[in-house]
Amino acid sequence: MTSNIFTLTPGSTPLLVSMPHVGSFIPDSIRAKLVYRALVAEDTDWHMDKLYAFASEMGASTLVPHHSRYVVDLNRPPENTPMYPGVNNTELCPTRFFTGEPLYREGLAPTEAEIAERVANYWQPYHQALRQELDRLKSIHGYALLFDAHSIKSELPWLFEGKLTDLNLGTVTGNACAPEVRESLTQVLNQQSRYTVAVDGRFKGGYITRNYGQPGQGIHAVQLEKCWSTYMREVPPYAWAPEIAGQLQPLLRQLLQTMLDWKPAA
Repeated sequence: MTSNIFTLTPGSTPLLVSMPHVGSFIPDSIRAKLVYRALVAEDTDWHMDKLYAFASEMGASTLVPHHSRYVVDLNRPPENTPMYPGVNNTELCPTRFFTGEPLYREGLAPTEAEIAERVANYWQPYHQALRQELDRLKSIHGYALLFDAHSIKSELPWLFEGKLTDLNLGTVTGNACAPEVRESLTQVLNQQSRYTVAVDGRFKGGYITRNYGQPGQGIHAVQLEKCWSTYMREVPPYAWAPEIAGQLQPLLRQLLQTMLDWKPAA
């Protein structure tokens, strides 16, 4: 299913792979208010649809938005409460780059009315599609699995100190999925030595993982945040790097297969 907001490709297994920050399109009405640097949408989760292209081959559903997170952040709650209290956070409708500088020209940041309009036009349709697909999968299989896929520049002092861990698994400290799912994915990550790993560290899971991960209701969600440096170039034009992406993809495939291999207790 393709709309002007998202593309949903239904699969045949219980697994849905969501990539909420892969979009880079910015409507002209918003572009006109942004500083020139923002027009590149540098804080996009670049090339994620290419990185996870194998997911459809595995029978997973995929959901990707078309619009940039600069329009609205699909992984933030609609009431815009901070995901990580006590540290710098990005907003529902971001007003700063990940480096801390303003996204908008002076006096042109979105008003409350504009934010509400973006939630209605972009945020709600994506989440409606996400919910409906999870419900569809659960109705067929008896349960649903959600893998929320993300990426980020490895060094962003405004958001975190030092270099970020390569692969960051978030399960909301075990609250978003069955313990066996968390344990099996952690084991897969710890069995390799190419990448540094954190589990429920700085990235415990954003709104999507926290809101939809309801293991008691048969929906098990995890988030994987990865450094750009594991699969692409971190400097403009943010190019896909097939030689290193090809090293990461087998591990990502193994993570998805591990989720698919898990079955809830009868």
